[in-house]
Amino acid sequence: MPKMKTNRGAAKRFKATGSGRIRRNRAFSSHILTKKSAKRKRRLRQTDLVHKTNEKGLRRLLPYM
Repeated sequence: MPKMKTNRGAAKRFKATGSGRIRRNRAFSSHILTKKSAKRKRRLRQTDLVHKTNEKGLRRLLPYM
């Protein structure tokens, strides 16, 4: 059986944690920042974990993660 291909777009957006969960960046943090509060922008800088319902599909895109 041939090697599986990694989806390169997904590989640039997601990283695995030490425990095997998948980390992601938050959306809505790149422009139109003047109307967002400092607290909200601070929160958007932090990474978040992918929800468990989306992990199966992501593991299909990232077979070697």
